[in-house]
Amino acid sequence: MSNDCTEERFLKDVSTHQMKILRDDGVNRHIRFSRPNTSCCHFDLITWTGKLCYTGDMGTYVFARIEDMFEFFRSDRKYGKSKGRNLSINLGYWSEKLLAVDGGRSGGSVQEFDEGAFNKVVMNYLLEWIKEHRDSTTKEDRRDLWDAVISEVINADGDTGGMRKQIAGHDFHHTVNSKHEFYFQDLREYNTESYTYHFIWCCYALAWGIEQYDKELELLAV
Repeated sequence: MSNDCTEERFLKDVSTHQMKILRDDGVNRHIRFSRPNTSCCHFDLITWTGKLCYTGDMGTYVFARIEDMFEFFRSDRKYGKSKGRNLSINLGYWSEKLLAVDGGRSGGSVQEFDEGAFNKVVMNYLLEWIKEHRDSTTKEDRRDLWDAVISEVINADGDTGGMRKQIAGHDFHHTVNSKHEFYFQDLREYNTESYTYHFIWCCYALAWGIEQYDKELELLAV
């Protein structure tokens, strides 16, 4: 699901949001963004010295880096604009600055098992093995191995956080012929996670919300 959160989709979600400044005292701020007459997709940005808290429909995330965290999240804006983006987010770098994550009943995490990424790792591993052992295997050997991997690993249940699928890969063993046994080595060392939909949405909200706040200050200064 994480890959479905695009800038375009986020901007559609907040197209009717209004901003309310509840507190604005130096680095101490409380700013609320919401649609009129509904709490759907609402969020608050709260800052104090060295910290920023995003809290809303997509969970709660607390970041820490510099004294004024709005300045920290502004840093990618100029680069993003130069690339033609409305919003610029830096998932990897920003996630490194997290102190806490809470997703309510489902717990909190910024990454989740990515079935597509896992399948890609498995198939690349299989293809490399077949390529290396082509001279010592028959076409039938390779076909039987291929079918076994598809049936037992690729088609394994990808739910439950990917646990069953990962166990299937770890436990997989296939006798190819009298010379070769096939199994996956060190699958856990491969990156088979991606950022969650909620965290990506949160990052867009940070970039967008701070920009709305800055625009409001510019208007007030005129």
